[in-house]
Amino acid sequence: MTVMREKFSSQADPKLLAKVREVAEKEGRQFQSILEEALQEYLDRNQTLKPRAHIMETLGVSMMEFDELYKNLAK
Repeated sequence: MTVMREKFSSQADPKLLAKVREVAEKEGRQFQSILEEALQEYLDRNQTLKPRAHIMETLGVSMMEFDELYKNLAK
């Protein structure tokens, strides 16, 4: 499946951009993939109506593991 991309222009601190390029090179990734990941993480972190998936997954594991303890604490 091909993902559509849209070109855009922006500005950022040159030191920050250099660090992102360095990470991309070390990880063998394209600059744009690092940028997209960072944008997605920012959006996920700032969506107040939707908890992040990994948080909900961790909660579910905790609920299963400590179910009895939580019930006792609720009394």
